[in-house]
Amino acid sequence: MSGAGNASGAEHAGRAENAGRSEHAGRSERADRAEHAGGGGAGSVREVRGFLRARSRARSTPFDRYVTGFSLLVLAAVAGQPVSEVLAGLATSTDPARAGAGLALLALGLAAFLAAARAAGPVLLTAPDASWLLLSPLDRRRVLGRTGWALLAVAVGAGAVLGLGLLAALGAPDQLVWRALGALALGVSASVGATALAVLSRASQTWQVWLAAAVVTLLVLAVVAVGGQARTALAVAASAPLAAVAAAASGAALAAALLVRRAWAALGRIPAREIAAASTRGGHVANAAMGADPGVLTWIAEDNHWRARKLRSRSWPSLPAPLALAWQDWRRLARRPGRLAVTLATAALPAVLAEAGGTPGVLAAAVLAGGLAVAATAATGARRDADNPALARLAGVGRRPALAARALLPALLAAAWTTASLTGLATTWTTTTLTEPAAGVHVAAGPAVWWPFGLAMAPALAAGALRMARRSPVDHSLPVIDLGAGGIPLGPLLWAVTGLDLAVAGCLPALVALASAPAHPGGHLAAQAVAGAAVLAGYVLRSGRGAGQAT
Repeated sequence: MSGAGNASGAEHAGRAENAGRSEHAGRSERADRAEHAGGGGAGSVREVRGFLRARSRARSTPFDRYVTGFSLLVLAAVAGQPVSEVLAGLATSTDPARAGAGLALLALGLAAFLAAARAAGPVLLTAPDASWLLLSPLDRRRVLGRTGWALLAVAVGAGAVLGLGLLAALGAPDQLVWRALGALALGVSASVGATALAVLSRASQTWQVWLAAAVVTLLVLAVVAVGGQARTALAVAASAPLAAVAAAASGAALAAALLVRRAWAALGRIPAREIAAASTRGGHVANAAMGADPGVLTWIAEDNHWRARKLRSRSWPSLPAPLALAWQDWRRLARRPGRLAVTLATAALPAVLAEAGGTPGVLAAAVLAGGLAVAATAATGARRDADNPALARLAGVGRRPALAARALLPALLAAAWTTASLTGLATTWTTTTLTEPAAGVHVAAGPAVWWPFGLAMAPALAAGALRMARRSPVDHSLPVIDLGAGGIPLGPLLWAVTGLDLAVAGCLPALVALASAPAHPGGHLAAQAVAGAAVLAGYVLRSGRGAGQAT
């Protein structure tokens, strides 16, 4: 009996051991399958993408890849000659004052690049991948691999432009090729590092603080550079030996590589909601680009800003009916003081361009574009009236009084911005030649002569902003203009110049004065005052006859 019992116990123990081994083997097998399906390596993600690509209707053929490569070669061949000519023209020393202004522009451009990368995501996926692969068991870092390579390509392109700008600001007194390579390495390292920092800011709150600190540092650097405090350092940097340039480029490349490594490791830790939101924004941009209607983007940005905010209800002041209708534009502006401060701070850009050696035409265009853009930020109410005429009619205010009331805020903002920018330009122009040296025309007037042009240009800029806000969507049914060198679609062209044409026509006397710099611009100022008021009055009277449609 005891022997049989022992045999039975041994048999039972063996069965239990075998069952445990089988269960452990099953768990290991399921774990291996889960790891394989979860993308423990790159193979699983590659297999999934290959499966989807094999069943896609739009497959990439070798001919498509050939066309893409050939197009890139043609683009490089066409752009090679102009780029080489530009580089040859940089083989000279640069004035330290002009170098400071150029460095300030580069710092502002890099800060804008950082802010745009932070606002764009920058990690996003296509709509199908965001819907199906983002929340799947696949390794998220492998899923986002394509996005990482795309971000790297964009950063390299932006860095090349930044490097050329750095070379143009500092000049190349000797060894043009090596200094150009060093400048390109510094520019690419800065842009790649900035992109990696933007990616890291999506994965960690600490890196968001570092991103904000980087933007603030760039803004301070721009102020210091344009103020002249860094002229000695810029002069030393412009004439630095090649060994110092190589060391700086190597250090920047090493820092950028470390940031890229950290960003690649952080891709898997980015929350899915961040990637999904960025993918939604990217889809909106793609849809607007496919429809060639950039106006959709401003609607999306405006709606997204106010959708997530809780606003307190306040009674409106006792105003006449047209002003009461336009009060919402003033309230919207007051609720975004940060954007208002940044907008007014950009009034210094024309002066920085002048100090960097901008031509009179470029400076006049900068003043016009800046004033028109500032005025357009306060024309949202007119745009909504044009988009929904029935709602505008329910307010019980006539079209002409409503449009005249809505023109007050854009005119005020345009007047403040252009007056400040022209004051800064006049201060810079007192020691700068406005035209080419061959023309021999210099500025003899002080700031008190030029700032009234800002007040005289404001009505025309407000009229142009209202026309831009009330324009219709792009009409793609219009024909294509054949210019011999290529076709230009008439619909997007008319959409782009709508509003700009009115601003240019109303500000023509001021633009002529800025380009020619007469010794006594009083006649131009009087003509500008009359032209600006006439353009705004004519636009309000003509638009008031319509049925509230876009004009």
